[in-house]
Amino acid sequence: MVTAAALIVSAVAAGSVQAQDFDADATINIGSLYEPQNLDNTAGAGQGINEAFNSNVYEALFQLTDAGTVVPALAKDYKVSEDGLTYTFTLQQGVKFHSGDPLTSKDVKFSIERVTAADSKSSRKNSLKPIAGIETPDEATVVVKLASRSISLPYNLSYVWIVNDKATNLTASEDGTGPYQLEDWRRGSSLALTRFDGYWGRKPTNGDVVFQYFTEATALNNALLTGSVDIITSVQSPDSLAQFKGNKDFTVAEGKSTTKLLLAYNDRVAPFDNVKVRKALARAVDDARLLKAVWGDSGTPIGSMVPPTDPWYVDLTKSDAYDPASAKALLAEAGYPNGFTFTIDTPNYDPHPIAAQFLQTELAKVGVKVNINVITANEWYTKVYKAHDFQATLQEHVNHRDIVFYGNPDFYWGYNNSKVVDLIKQSEASATTDEQTARLKEANTIIAEDAASNWLYLYPQIVVSAKSVTGYPLNGLNSQFFVAGIKKDD
Repeated sequence: MVTAAALIVSAVAAGSVQAQDFDADATINIGSLYEPQNLDNTAGAGQGINEAFNSNVYEALFQLTDAGTVVPALAKDYKVSEDGLTYTFTLQQGVKFHSGDPLTSKDVKFSIERVTAADSKSSRKNSLKPIAGIETPDEATVVVKLASRSISLPYNLSYVWIVNDKATNLTASEDGTGPYQLEDWRRGSSLALTRFDGYWGRKPTNGDVVFQYFTEATALNNALLTGSVDIITSVQSPDSLAQFKGNKDFTVAEGKSTTKLLLAYNDRVAPFDNVKVRKALARAVDDARLLKAVWGDSGTPIGSMVPPTDPWYVDLTKSDAYDPASAKALLAEAGYPNGFTFTIDTPNYDPHPIAAQFLQTELAKVGVKVNINVITANEWYTKVYKAHDFQATLQEHVNHRDIVFYGNPDFYWGYNNSKVVDLIKQSEASATTDEQTARLKEANTIIAEDAASNWLYLYPQIVVSAKSVTGYPLNGLNSQFFVAGIKKDD
């Protein structure tokens, strides 16, 4: 005999089956070129740790969404004082760390102070300088006092992972509040995450995620073709697209990129402390031809650090546009009529070595000899980013709204223009977004006129996946790759 209750249960189950056409416990295999150097984003871990951990393992008070908006995360709500100098945050209730400890205001205070500490290597440390003090009046309330207005504070706090204040050895382990916890990290190979059943928010649509790491794009593409991975977070070469486009087994999707390829100079040292030299090198390189050579019809020419998705974008592609004759004249004016020799330190993964060879050929046409020194990502961090021991380097900068780095003379490239420093500082103290935007547009224009770096092009943001996989982010802002919504066919 079948009861009415049993019929109801059967109907609900049948409805669930019909609606749920994905495997809720599936393992999602993700292919990437960006392995973390360690697991702590205040310890120079590189962009790979943001890709794997940001909003997956660790959460912040706010989240930068894939669409570029800032929304509350661990902050349930917040209030700002009339003078803009006091932010009061109320925390979400019922949040637990992966260790089982409850989230409290002391954890938030601890986490912010980790980023602003003297030994912090966070690239966003400078953005949090306005913080004068943090109070924790009760377990659910955090009060942040500012020495000056910081219109971007919620945005900047989206970079601050909230860590258990009792956690230790965070370069090799974790204790976050996110939907996944670390299961295993095999250095040089893979990083595995498993669903955290005690998560306070919406349950992920998969059971496990494994980031598999590759050192060159061909092997990464082959892994997708053979089914070893389900998805590639960001395609690095257009040559690989032909084998996926038009193939019914794969989906090729293009999002909005914030990743810029830069020839960054050490502006502290000769000859790159001379603005005429920097402008000459910019004019000597045919950026459009480089982009075509590397990406075919994909990607975007860019004349500054600011991509079109930022509010303060200005089209500066005509500033120091390709003009070899003018480049030679400027070199002569700068005291280098016969050119000079310098070394580019370039990461060993695609497309940097190809781009370095292109630059070597282009600059030779104006009498400048380029030596190429290929180094690993770890060596780049130690030699270039930390020690500033370089003349010039190739690097992709993935961050959203990262013009602010040019307002920090201590940043690895050493650019120091007092007017820009002041404009960026004033922009952060703005009372309105209109004021902020106007000041950053002006700063952006000055930085481009100074040819502070050579912005070669804006990467395309192309994600390729097996047809059976959906729900992944397309834009990958700041190298984030949210995995909790990824679904795999049952």
